[in-house]
Amino acid sequence: MKLLILGLAAAILSQAAPTGVSTRAACATKSQRKAWHTLTRDEKLAYLNAEKCLMSLPAELGFEGPRTRFDEFQKLHVFATSTVHFVGAFLPWHRYLIHTHEHVLKTECNYTGTHPYWDEPLDAGNFTHSILLDPETGFGGDGAGPNNCIQNGPFKHYVNAIGPGQSITDHCIDRQINDCTSAMAAQTNVDQCMAMQNFSTMWPCLEGAPHGGGHGGIGGEMLNLWSSPGDPLFYLHHAYLDKLWWQWQAMDLPLRLQDITGSNQPVSFGPFPGTNGSFPGFPGNGSIPGFPGNGTFPPGGPGNGSCGMFPGGPFPPVGTGPPRTNLVKRDGDPGNVTTLGHVLTMFGMMPNVTVADVMDVQGGLLCYEYI
Repeated sequence: MKLLILGLAAAILSQAAPTGVSTRAACATKSQRKAWHTLTRDEKLAYLNAEKCLMSLPAELGFEGPRTRFDEFQKLHVFATSTVHFVGAFLPWHRYLIHTHEHVLKTECNYTGTHPYWDEPLDAGNFTHSILLDPETGFGGDGAGPNNCIQNGPFKHYVNAIGPGQSITDHCIDRQINDCTSAMAAQTNVDQCMAMQNFSTMWPCLEGAPHGGGHGGIGGEMLNLWSSPGDPLFYLHHAYLDKLWWQWQAMDLPLRLQDITGSNQPVSFGPFPGTNGSFPGFPGNGSIPGFPGNGTFPPGGPGNGSCGMFPGGPFPPVGTGPPRTNLVKRDGDPGNVTTLGHVLTMFGMMPNVTVADVMDVQGGLLCYEYI
């Protein structure tokens, strides 16, 4: 019955909003998303308790593997991984994912706050001592032991059923914090992305160092391209990336509400991705714009730019994604280029929408601001 309702909602939504058209619809009362660093103790505990609630609710969508609603979020990311990374839909899809996560926390776990974000430049190069890793009012600290399980905090006993990668196995939430790699989240790297004049260059820049710094700096589950939402820090990291995208869009509205492009299929989907730590297909001979050294990051780090984590790049091999076929039917695009009509799916967690529907965070479907 729930899937039927979701399907009907999707149909209504598709009729209500013209495909491929982004408009500034009325946004009644904007909610305010705040940095974790600015939240009160009570606000932090309310969010952490809501996430724990999600971990206690039974799975509903019939996916193989998940036992809880939290697991289902991780599973839908596994489903989407090969179609939402290193492609034009990277930022729009994750924007809708964070909206979906917030919606479920509110509607199923009685959460009355808004989705927080991690202001990562404040901790760049020093994730180890971030207040987000506080054992009482944060997400717990580093991993330890043979499996690098987190040792304290509200999620230390959670048994994750999804991952690593595409596998279905019971395991702890693990971390391997690397302060060297976390330096990629530095404000200077963010500023390089904010200076880009077009989405075609801004998006790969943002998916490069700022994105990689958050995942690589935490390590463990967060470093797995497929199953990274198994660490609750994932959601604050991607809320932060969404903040950066909106900040960039707001520099030139309404023009940037229409600015979307990119391939629908990653050029490579091997060792995260390509070789030598590079991002093939991105500007500059596979390098992240603004970074020397053929895409290695961060420049000058040990291990060929990898901060000593993995040879040739900070990310481990993640396998090969499923082949992408029938792009037009799947994506709502006329070809292999991301357009405003591109369909974003949460696999039944929420109705499908288009990129046009999420381009404006104050456009009707979405109604929030970052402070």
